Amino acid sequence: MRFLILTHVPHIIESDHYFAYAPYVREMNIWTPNIDDVVIVAPVDNSLKTAIHLAYEKQNIRFISIENFDVLSLKGSLRTFVKIPKILWILYKSMRQADHIHLRCPGNIGLLACFVQILFPNKKKTAKYAGNWDPKSKQPWTYKLQQKILQNTFLTRNMQVLIYGTWEGQTKNCKSFFTASYFENEKKDLVVKNLDSTIRFMFVGALVKGKNPLYAIRLVEGLIRKGFNVGLDLYGDGIERNNLEAYIAANSLSRFITLQGNQDKEALKKAYQQSHFTLLPSESEGWPKAIAEAMFWGSVPVATAVSCVPFMLDYESRGVLLTMNINDDIEKLITILQNNNDYKIKQKRAFDWSQQYTLDLFETEIKKLLI
Repeated sequence: MRFLILTHVPHIIESDHYFAYAPYVREMNIWTPNIDDVVIVAPVDNSLKTAIHLAYEKQNIRFISIENFDVLSLKGSLRTFVKIPKILWILYKSMRQADHIHLRCPGNIGLLACFVQILFPNKKKTAKYAGNWDPKSKQPWTYKLQQKILQNTFLTRNMQVLIYGTWEGQTKNCKSFFTASYFENEKKDLVVKNLDSTIRFMFVGALVKGKNPLYAIRLVEGLIRKGFNVGLDLYGDGIERNNLEAYIAANSLSRFITLQGNQDKEALKKAYQQSHFTLLPSESEGWPKAIAEAMFWGSVPVATAVSCVPFMLDYESRGVLLTMNINDDIEKLITILQNNNDYKIKQKRAFDWSQQYTLDLFETEIKKLLI
């Protein structure tokens, strides 16, 4: 079978190996081991690989490079207008030669692929929508358009669309799904944590405004100002790093808050195991990997009520939902910090729930989609 992957994720080519964002590659490694012929259509990234990049396990992948594009500025829009015909032609030719078409959405390439796949109603197709499917959420119009095409069973035929959560008006081709990071044999017994020593918070994600790392810092700062023995480690990198470093220095927080940069899977696993809470004040998520991983290792999630996060946290029985009002959220955290028993209950519930979502189960469900 020729399995075609269409994605906006940039790929680094090094010594005939293809590297990309590690969580995405780990998932694709589960899709592809028993497939004879894998073709990837994606942009190329000419930068050097870092700790957040991983190579595909599959050998002899055929890679077709396409140009990335954006419509964020007039200049970008004009360049996009020139690039699109060539990209559409590459997408069309690739789909015509494929046995199974797999779209990664939302994204610029996913948007174009949503249109082109309409021309192939009889080909077997899947799409992974890795963003927030909530129809009432505020999102870019390009994301909304991808959702409309994917869930339109007249335009989009013979496709299973994997989405996070269950939503009103969900069409029959949309399958509520999940993601996972760990195998069954990686499970460990829950380590019960107490709040009677330094309370460790962590943040995992890109240091960009949409992930709100500054809000995470301000939450912990608020607890410090109120006399709590707390600390915060931020894992990830991004364009906001310099601003965050300046804020930490200006507010004399260097003793309590550390930017750890990008780290590999094992380093993050150890950090989850040692932290009491994981903060994710993000504006938009799909199935937030950092939250699911935190729960798996007994770190209580503190996150915004976006996408399926309220379901994951069982409406605060397994964690804390942020209001994004800094004073209210600090008070919410103080309430749980002052109640060790309540903390332990949330930790146990979060741990128990997350243990069902393993890579073994994910692998089984993926195989069903490829039959």
